[in-house]
Amino acid sequence: MAKLATALTVLALVACVAHPCQAGYGYPNPVPSSPSAPSPPPPTPITPSPAPPSPIAPSTPPPNTPPPPTPSSPAPGLAVGYYQNTCYRAEDIVREAVRNASKGIMAGLIRLFFHDCFVRGCDASVLLDTADPNSATEKFGIPNLSLRGFEVIDAAKAKIEKECGTVVSCADIVAFAGRDATYFLSNNKVFFDMPAGRYDGRVSLINETLINLPPPFATVAQLKAGFASKGLTADEMVTLSGAHTVGISHCSSFSNRLTSNSSDMDPNLKSTLQEECRSNNGSDNTVVQDINTPDKLDNQYYKNVLSHKVLFDSDATLLTAIDTSDAVSSNAKDTNQWEEKFKAAMVKMGAIDVKTIANGEIRRSCRVLNTN
Repeated sequence: MAKLATALTVLALVACVAHPCQAGYGYPNPVPSSPSAPSPPPPTPITPSPAPPSPIAPSTPPPNTPPPPTPSSPAPGLAVGYYQNTCYRAEDIVREAVRNASKGIMAGLIRLFFHDCFVRGCDASVLLDTADPNSATEKFGIPNLSLRGFEVIDAAKAKIEKECGTVVSCADIVAFAGRDATYFLSNNKVFFDMPAGRYDGRVSLINETLINLPPPFATVAQLKAGFASKGLTADEMVTLSGAHTVGISHCSSFSNRLTSNSSDMDPNLKSTLQEECRSNNGSDNTVVQDINTPDKLDNQYYKNVLSHKVLFDSDATLLTAIDTSDAVSSNAKDTNQWEEKFKAAMVKMGAIDVKTIANGEIRRSCRVLNTN
């Protein structure tokens, strides 16, 4: 898996791309990080509380809809409604911050959640500007230079700190934001409860990004291996890839498919992209990832895969294995099935290597470690 350790971003799980603050695929030059103060002992843990009623009712499935997959049990220490007693408006505050964002930023928030969880687990390590004085942080790794949505996380955190003090982790805010962005981008259709109780990590290293995040040129075998290393199945990998139905990407992330005679890309799409990506000044143009429903989280991505109207090698490769090809066809035929699977996969991804009081903290600012 030499390639898996070479360049990356990922299943955009979505999103846009343009500068170090956008979502999608892109490869700007890394930026060094400055040192930070050492981290202090962790704060007092928060006691989980019973789940409150869901603030947004899930959509009612049509008759004869197959039963949804059974979500995996929350990781130890995670619970729905975790902040009901300590900061009961926490999820509402995050939801309002996401609601006020553009659709491009919402797409970026889903991708931000993915990139956080795939490197050191869901611990907000991707948000840190500084951590180890001898190393830049994850944020400045090549795959993460196109991330965006940080200002939404900052706004939600600031309001929560004002109302409740330091009780809500940045990691949980990222998870809530990814959940809420899914809801708004699906036209208020795809809602699910997100367990919380994560602590924020104290370690963030730039050299851990490329080896953990699958690149846009990954083969199906590499994708399966990368997701399996995080405890996710091949079917869940295909399910989460559906987030490529929103957001934008840099042309540099798929330029090989525009010039190669062996590319299976639809000729009309290739011609359109060649025109959109043409630049007289050397700029790396951006294009939407889904030409049909670019701002809507739906199952159109799978129809695009089947019709060879996708951007990345990592999208097209899903048709090269029987199991993933079957999953693509199944998701393309049944949007309700894919939506239910996407909910479960997001929750499962959110349980990757969560931190506790033993190896984490609740940051006062999401961009820096606590100093006392």
